[in-house]
Amino acid sequence: MTDFYTSDNRSALDSMSNAQKIAFGPIVFQAARVLRDTGILNLLHDKGEAGIDAETISAKLELPLYGVKVLTDAGLSIGVLYLKGKNYSLTKTGHFIVTDKMTNVNMDFVHDVCYKGMFHLEEAVQTRRPAGLKVFGDWDTIYEGLSKLPEKVKESWFGFDHFYSDKAFEEVIPVLFEEKPENILDVGGNTGKFSIRCANHSDSVKITILDHPGQLEMAEQNIREHGFQERIDTYPIDLLDHSKPYPKPYDIIWMSQFLDCFSGEDIVELLLKARNALSANGSILILDTYWDRQRFEISSFCLNMTSLYFTAMANGTSRMYHSEEMIGYIEKAGLRIVKQKDGIGLSHTLIQCKK
Repeated sequence: MTDFYTSDNRSALDSMSNAQKIAFGPIVFQAARVLRDTGILNLLHDKGEAGIDAETISAKLELPLYGVKVLTDAGLSIGVLYLKGKNYSLTKTGHFIVTDKMTNVNMDFVHDVCYKGMFHLEEAVQTRRPAGLKVFGDWDTIYEGLSKLPEKVKESWFGFDHFYSDKAFEEVIPVLFEEKPENILDVGGNTGKFSIRCANHSDSVKITILDHPGQLEMAEQNIREHGFQERIDTYPIDLLDHSKPYPKPYDIIWMSQFLDCFSGEDIVELLLKARNALSANGSILILDTYWDRQRFEISSFCLNMTSLYFTAMANGTSRMYHSEEMIGYIEKAGLRIVKQKDGIGLSHTLIQCKK
């Protein structure tokens, strides 16, 4: 368990400086993003340590000199640029903004999916509803409207979701097939990416994807494109209608980056239905991220900030959980944990449960 948050060792000056960075945080973010999206950071990356002056940046990128100057001055203060004489160069932080895929996936997600809606965070906290979602449409949860989001928003949402899950899938599929399942229920299967990987791994396994009807349209298209219609089918369901049982029985019930999309009360209900859909010796496999089980403090930071996306944009009730909370919900649903493994992919934990 992480001990990142058990003490405060900062000096008064560091604490005050940090407070100012928080106060200007939204402006800091947009300055870094615009430096990236206007091409200034890429240009400086190409120039290396020699750097380039503001006038040349303006001429090469056909940007107003005024805009270049305010952005590069901001870049100095937020630590993405440094100055040698009159020439601006990239710091190591600036280098990561240009080259690191995770940084860019996160930045696109925050800007395209979260930024406008976060203005309504306080309302979401008070009402337990995703008050910021109204910037995109009139839905109760983002999952209902996912297929109808603006194309760039949808692209950034799936880019964020798949970036973290894809790295974990490579490690968990061999573990899953140690159970020698004949059939798998992929709950909250999204675009069908995991189910298609399972069908590629095994020539005989049959898979059902359980999800909202809007989500299944995308999954069904992907299944057809990969030619797996005979072994992967879909089952439309309102996941928050707890009167509707899951189909059964299944040897494996797979829940990847799924349970953190729901409130604690809903998690228990979803797990109860999963328990009832298991074959006699079947397993529920839960792949998720927990902020207390991270190796690095920045990983916990990212997860706790992502919780506020769930609050303001996704559904108003879910979050990135502490692992002990999730274990409590698992036990409350009448399940026993037989195996846990941390450090999967970038930051995931795999929990195996049985009746």
